[in-house]
Amino acid sequence: MPKIASAQPAAGESLSVGQVLLRYLALEGVDHIFGIPGGALTIMMELVKNQRDRFKYVICRHETGAAYMADGYYRATGRPGVVMVTSGPGATNALTGTMNADNSGSAVFTLTGEVNEQFFGKGYLQEGLDARLDINAIYQAASAYSAVLVDQSDAQALIAQSLRNAMSIPRRAAHLSMPNNVMGETMSSVYIPADPAVYRATPQGVPHKQVHRALDMILAAKRPLILLGAGCREAFRDRGSGALLVDFVERYGIPVMTTADGKGVFPEKHDLSLRVYGIADCMWPQFWLQQAPGSPPYDALLVLGSSLGELSTNMWHPMLMPQGPFIQVDLDQRVIGRAFDVALGIVAEVGAFVEVLSEMSARCPPDAAAVEERKALVARIKKTQSPFIDPGQYASDASPIEPAALVRVLQQSLTDDAMILIDAGNCVGWSAHYFAIDPPQEIHSCLSMGPMGFAVGAVVGAKIGAPQRTCLALVGDGAFMMHGAEVSTASRYKVGAIWIVLCDDNLNMVSQGEAFFFPDKQDPDIWTELYALGNTNLELFAKSMGADAYRVDSPREMQRIMPIAINLANTEGRPQVVIAHIDRKSIPPYYNPQYLPPRPPAPPSPPTIGKGTES
Repeated sequence: MPKIASAQPAAGESLSVGQVLLRYLALEGVDHIFGIPGGALTIMMELVKNQRDRFKYVICRHETGAAYMADGYYRATGRPGVVMVTSGPGATNALTGTMNADNSGSAVFTLTGEVNEQFFGKGYLQEGLDARLDINAIYQAASAYSAVLVDQSDAQALIAQSLRNAMSIPRRAAHLSMPNNVMGETMSSVYIPADPAVYRATPQGVPHKQVHRALDMILAAKRPLILLGAGCREAFRDRGSGALLVDFVERYGIPVMTTADGKGVFPEKHDLSLRVYGIADCMWPQFWLQQAPGSPPYDALLVLGSSLGELSTNMWHPMLMPQGPFIQVDLDQRVIGRAFDVALGIVAEVGAFVEVLSEMSARCPPDAAAVEERKALVARIKKTQSPFIDPGQYASDASPIEPAALVRVLQQSLTDDAMILIDAGNCVGWSAHYFAIDPPQEIHSCLSMGPMGFAVGAVVGAKIGAPQRTCLALVGDGAFMMHGAEVSTASRYKVGAIWIVLCDDNLNMVSQGEAFFFPDKQDPDIWTELYALGNTNLELFAKSMGADAYRVDSPREMQRIMPIAINLANTEGRPQVVIAHIDRKSIPPYYNPQYLPPRPPAPPSPPTIGKGTES
């Protein structure tokens, strides 16, 4: 019998609004809060101070970094990541990280202080709501939910609603604006639930008839394929649905690929894994998607938990369209059929879909000959084709270090349960293309919004949430300079996070992209010159922030350093920063001609107006 949640304890209590908020956070299992205090948080900071045995308030170096840490904490724990910052600039600084979490499917709960209501409209320092800075409106436009705690009468309802939105599926970001005086107002006869199930439920629905139709379509195909997105991550981690999917594809011999954001939700070393499709694709998917001589055409696609955006589809490349049914499963009906016409769209929670699919397929014996033929084709692709666009770079021992070779060393060095966080920039291309991730190892990125600096902060929150795991961020030097001060946050709290900084003294993703699309024949190096960063000594910077810092120029040096850094991070709680000086001319596999979207036809030339031409 499932556990029935109790709605009310024996008797109500008199609690302040701030105490009620903390009770709900405790109910959700929150034990860390990230932020920077200020005058509009004085009552909340007093309450947190008095409950410091239950909550640790992590003083960050910037509110955006605090939101990234909360995001990393959620990804490592599955519990809400909580940001608490002051009014005015504190609230606006936290906005980017909150917005990014909302778009990445991370449950981040942002709490922003506000000045006492009796001072509204009088020009009080950092006033927002009743002045020209409407923080509530800003967060309403950037997150799933935002509200103001106006007084004690509706505070409990709004707190519960915030958590309901944040912890639904997909996970989202929620925000509450908290006038300082309201947090001290007394609520009489308050009943705090004994279980979150009293005030929120997790979507688990799936239409069985449509699952049956999808199964029939897949099993009727000669050459089906499954594409998994980041929307599978929560279901596959917590509900065992990933194992059920592995059993299903092995039974029927169906290959699997993922989006870059969903990388690692299916074991990439599995015989049926084609790894990543979309930005920085693995080389294998093209050979399944395109018909080979003597083989049946690719004729069915099942998409689970992907909105099929630009980066997941190579700008909606027609290669992804099968010569048969296109099936898309997502809990958000707004994304179904948005990018590609579908034969069957199913509004369902991915984990429930996979569980029902597994149950139904038990009554459908596989076509043994077709299964073996598909498995043989995948095996042949893998035997005859490298997964890498440039195997030589991956195997290189040259100095300065090839980024692909750096990934090779990390692959060999990291623990099986490592959590890898990828920042925005060229590090996305090298990591998506060259890493091979098998659970329980995880890799996380933020490709819906792609803010620079995400992983710099998120790795601290991840390590705080999962201190037993190796937590590593792969970041560019530009992103590291944006939020590298958070290394001192890790040092202050003895958090053994690891940063691998790809150092090329350039915003190279931008400069290389400009050079590719807008080459300058007169001055071919002009883009690199324009986006140079100035050769900052990042090793000294990291040391000044309290980290152990190392410079590496070759794979051999990287192999020597990584066991030392991992050991010091995990056993002594010392932040580790590895400054990897990479080959500045290396370009990630973003411009692979096999996957480049087809160019639109050129517009017709305008008629020439001149002698003998009518105008």
